[in-house]
Amino acid sequence: MTWLEKTPWWLLATIAIALAMAPFGDSHLVQKSRMLFGGTLRRPLDWFDLMFHATPLLLLIAKVILILRKR
Repeated sequence: MTWLEKTPWWLLATIAIALAMAPFGDSHLVQKSRMLFGGTLRRPLDWFDLMFHATPLLLLIAKVILILRKR
Protein backbone atom coordinates (compact mmCIF):
# COMPACT_ATOMS: atom_id res chain seq x y z
CA MET A 1 0.00 0.00 0.00
CA THR A 2 1.43 3.37 -0.98
CA TRP A 3 1.53 6.51 1.15
CA LEU A 4 -1.11 8.05 -1.12
CA GLU A 5 -3.51 5.20 -0.40
CA LYS A 6 -2.85 5.56 3.33
CA THR A 7 -3.55 9.30 3.34
CA PRO A 8 -7.11 9.96 4.56
CA TRP A 9 -9.54 11.39 2.00
CA TRP A 10 -10.68 14.17 4.30
CA LEU A 11 -7.13 15.40 4.88
CA LEU A 12 -6.15 15.40 1.23
CA ALA A 13 -9.43 17.04 0.17
CA THR A 14 -9.17 19.72 2.86
CA ILE A 15 -5.63 20.64 1.88
CA ALA A 16 -6.46 20.57 -1.84
CA ILE A 17 -9.49 22.83 -1.46
CA ALA A 18 -7.74 25.24 0.89
CA LEU A 19 -4.67 25.67 -1.30
CA ALA A 20 -6.65 25.76 -4.55
CA MET A 21 -8.77 28.63 -3.24
CA ALA A 22 -6.09 30.53 -1.28
CA PRO A 23 -5.98 33.46 -1.00
CA PHE A 24 -9.73 33.70 -0.91
CA GLY A 25 -10.79 36.14 -3.57
CA ASP A 26 -8.70 35.87 -6.72
CA SER A 27 -7.03 32.52 -6.09
CA HIS A 28 -3.38 32.00 -6.99
CA LEU A 29 -4.22 28.76 -8.79
CA VAL A 30 -6.64 30.53 -11.13
CA GLN A 31 -4.33 33.49 -11.54
CA LYS A 32 -1.25 31.37 -12.32
CA SER A 33 -3.25 29.09 -14.65
CA ARG A 34 -4.32 32.15 -16.64
CA MET A 35 -0.69 33.23 -16.80
CA LEU A 36 0.38 29.74 -17.94
CA PHE A 37 -2.17 29.58 -20.76
CA GLY A 38 -1.54 33.22 -21.66
CA GLY A 39 2.19 32.62 -21.97
CA THR A 40 3.17 35.09 -19.26
CA LEU A 41 4.27 32.62 -16.57
CA ARG A 42 8.00 33.30 -16.67
CA ARG A 43 9.41 33.97 -13.21
CA PRO A 44 10.58 30.98 -11.13
CA LEU A 45 8.50 32.23 -8.21
CA ASP A 46 5.35 32.06 -10.37
CA TRP A 47 6.15 28.46 -11.37
CA PHE A 48 6.75 27.54 -7.74
CA ASP A 49 3.48 29.21 -6.73
CA LEU A 50 1.56 27.32 -9.41
CA MET A 51 3.02 23.98 -8.33
CA PHE A 52 2.52 24.75 -4.63
CA HIS A 53 -1.18 25.45 -5.11
CA ALA A 54 -1.81 22.70 -7.69
CA THR A 55 0.06 19.75 -6.12
CA PRO A 56 -2.57 18.77 -3.50
CA LEU A 57 -5.27 18.88 -6.17
CA LEU A 58 -3.16 16.69 -8.45
CA LEU A 59 -2.54 14.27 -5.58
CA LEU A 60 -6.28 14.06 -4.92
CA ILE A 61 -6.90 13.26 -8.59
CA ALA A 62 -4.11 10.65 -8.50
CA LYS A 63 -5.68 9.05 -5.41
CA VAL A 64 -9.05 8.78 -7.19
CA ILE A 65 -7.41 7.20 -10.25
CA LEU A 66 -5.42 4.80 -8.06
CA ILE A 67 -8.53 3.65 -6.18
CA LEU A 68 -10.56 3.26 -9.39
CA ARG A 69 -7.83 1.17 -11.01
CA LYS A 70 -7.79 -1.23 -8.06
CA ARG A 71 -11.46 -2.06 -8.53
